[in-house]
Order: sequence, then structure tokens, then C-alpha cells
Amino acid sequence: MLDNLLELTVFARIASTGSLSAAARDLDLSLAVVSKRLSALEARLGVRLIQRTTRRLSLTDEGHSFHARCVRILAEVQEAEAALSNSRDEVTGVLRITATRGFGRRWIAPLAVAFREQHPRVSVHLDLNDALVNIVDEGLDVAIRFGMLSDSSLIARPLAPNFRVLCAAPSYLAHKGMPKTPADLVTHDCIVFGPGPGKEWTFHRDGESVAVKITAAFHTNDGEAAHTLAVAGGGIVQKSVWDIGDDLGTGRLVRILPEFTVPAAPLQAVYANAQHLAPRVRRFVDFCSERLREAWRWGE
Repeated sequence: MLDNLLELTVFARIASTGSLSAAARDLDLSLAVVSKRLSALEARLGVRLIQRTTRRLSLTDEGHSFHARCVRILAEVQEAEAALSNSRDEVTGVLRITATRGFGRRWIAPLAVAFREQHPRVSVHLDLNDALVNIVDEGLDVAIRFGMLSDSSLIARPLAPNFRVLCAAPSYLAHKGMPKTPADLVTHDCIVFGPGPGKEWTFHRDGESVAVKITAAFHTNDGEAAHTLAVAGGGIVQKSVWDIGDDLGTGRLVRILPEFTVPAAPLQAVYANAQHLAPRVRRFVDFCSERLREAWRWGE
């Protein structure tokens, strides 16, 4: 079909320019290729389209009739290409997003609503899951995750700053006391969730690091459950400031050992292919980055 389209293009250009050499220059083809394509078209149609003399070319009656149809066909092809090109920039279709449960409920769900207000032709499928998900196998467009990229075939784009906070409820601290150093954590009840942080927590200060083995009073596969356990006074938890920042502001949780830093996973959008990213995915990632950076209020 592509060869047929090239033959039609060559014929239409010969008819409009009046010569094979001029058509060859316009199409950036060799004269031999133009002549060969014209001959192939005439052989396939079984009629002569152009009368050739030493001085000039002229369309036959069949050539005139075919040229009119040829112009319409090429115009429709150009219109189809233009429509497809425009659709590549149109934000439509199903946007399939996955995020962790707590962050997804608190941040991504409201952002998805705001995004769809701007792009009503998009429908959103939101999968909230604390487990790692293979976005390619699951047919997902983008994953919003805290963590380093383990699959080198995927693309990760940082969305906004992040740091972890060690915290507990005032009721727990009133009962167990406030830890003064990381070593004090060995006598405290700690809340562990997911594959990490594990039963050894690491802290940094002044270029030095210290690892402390902690006792997991609670272990859960759900980050939001760990958050709830901490607010209820169950113990000390490590959480992203995105998850517990508002609780710190209201006093429902109290930050512990603020002079120490805790290794933090970056907040990223992960997707499979940047080169052919659908407009809805690209725009949503841009939208999330812009809105999350605007929402950041916890310092550097």
C-alpha cells in the first residue's frame, strides 16, 4: 500500500510540474526512481497515463480522469495524517494509575479529580496498592511510588521533595517517654510496615550514620494501617512527611529525634516508555509534579 501511495504521489507531481525531472526535484528522488514508479503505476493499471515526447509530457484522457481521483485520494490521506497528528496531542482515553493506599487516597485521588476537570474526556482508573506492581503486565500507565527504581527498563521522574519522619502519638510518649537518641529505641514499641523500613533503622547526623535494631510491636503490610496504629498510640513509626505532615501540624503525632535524618525514598512517577507516552499520561505527570510542589510546606 505504501508503494501504491508513492506511485500516486509521483504521478500527481509529474502532472502538476509537467516533467519527470521537476517532479524528481520536488520529491527529492532520482529521475530513474520517478520514471520507474510511473511505469509501475501504468503497468498495474493497464493504461497509459502520460504521453511522452522528446519535448513535452501530456496527460492522456485516462490520465486526466485518474489525476482527478488521485488528487482527491492524496488530499484525504493528508487530512487523515493531520487528524492523527492532532489526536496525539489530545488528552483523551483511560488513564490507569497505581499508587500506595495512603498517599493515593490523600493526594492522588484529589489530583485525579482536578486533572479531569481540565480534561473531561479522560476517564481515570485508580489502583491503590502498597505492594509493588508490574505496570507493564498489569496494563497500567503510571505508578506513583516512594522508592528507587528496580527495573532499568522503566522511566522514573521525580515529582516533589520527600523526607521520612520518626513519630508517635502524645499518648504513647506520655506512657513510654521521649527517646533522646537512636539507641533509646531498643526499649520502645515500633511499628513496621511493608518490606522496609525493616527491623533495623538507620539514622544520619553530621556525616555519620548509626543503625539500631528495633522491636516490632506491630508489623503490617499496609502503610495506612501503620499510620492509624501510630495515631492510636501503638508505638513509633517511620513515615513520609507527605503522610503524616498534617498530623504533626495538629499535634496528633509528635516528631521524634528531629536532629537526625532518616533515609528517604524519592517520590516518583514511573512509566514504561517516555518516547511514545500518551498525552494523558504526560500531562498527568506534569500536573502532579506542579501541584505537589505547590503543596510542599515542610521546608527544604
